[in-house]
Amino acid sequence: MVFSSNTSTMTLRLIFTLGTISLLTLALKVREYRYIPNESFATGEVLTYRVHWGLVNAGEAVMEVSDTHFMVNDRPCYKIDVFGNTTGLVDVAIRVRDHWGAYVDTASIVPHKSYRYIQEGKYRKNEMVNFDHENDKATVLHLDKKTRKLKKKEAFAVPNNVLDIVGGYYFLRTIDYDNYKKGDIIKVASFFDKEVYNLEIRFLGRETIKTQVGEINALVMAPSLPENDFFSDGDPVKVWISDDKNKVPLKVKAEIAVGAIEIDIKEMKNLRN
Repeated sequence: MVFSSNTSTMTLRLIFTLGTISLLTLALKVREYRYIPNESFATGEVLTYRVHWGLVNAGEAVMEVSDTHFMVNDRPCYKIDVFGNTTGLVDVAIRVRDHWGAYVDTASIVPHKSYRYIQEGKYRKNEMVNFDHENDKATVLHLDKKTRKLKKKEAFAVPNNVLDIVGGYYFLRTIDYDNYKKGDIIKVASFFDKEVYNLEIRFLGRETIKTQVGEINALVMAPSLPENDFFSDGDPVKVWISDDKNKVPLKVKAEIAVGAIEIDIKEMKNLRN
């Protein structure tokens, strides 16, 4: 069979067109990441907190952003670690050495990887979660309690731009609260312990609070919680963050049946502003 030059030209055009359509189709399937402006935190930030129950010191917590960026899923990320441990008599009663962390996208403020290594008394839990935001999937890696070697994997469908606990806390620091009124609701889709939570956080307004680093103007919020016998009625958990460019988490107060557990800022280093 002999092909004319016109036939060959048409064939080449058809192949080129089909190839172009295929490439465009693949490109459309790749979801673009959102962009969240962040002027509140940067690499090197370290926040230290006192944990207490009334006048009784119970422990210390540290939130720190690594000095350098890390690449995860071909995206630059903040490496954020949160450490919590008991002190004094509480440490004798129930020794806590918790380590939570996440690699958070510097542009979209979503987690690409999170992890938690829990030691609370005799209880142990080691876990990592890999987030695939292009396919709205979270893969939970269950690790051995002692060796941290992989034991099994589980995959879960998650909402678009889902957050973890650590990433969610830092996402709240990027919001422009000048546009919020008392009573407004902030909705955050989060994934924790193999469950998706549509968390609602109510904006309670502004007030000035006393801290170990001085009096600071603060934004006040209260996350919604399921009904239970552990917390008191009303807004049992409140969160205060500084009403400035840094939006530093200043205080968390949880009202429980036997008093209140509070986490208060003790020291701030390497703030962005």
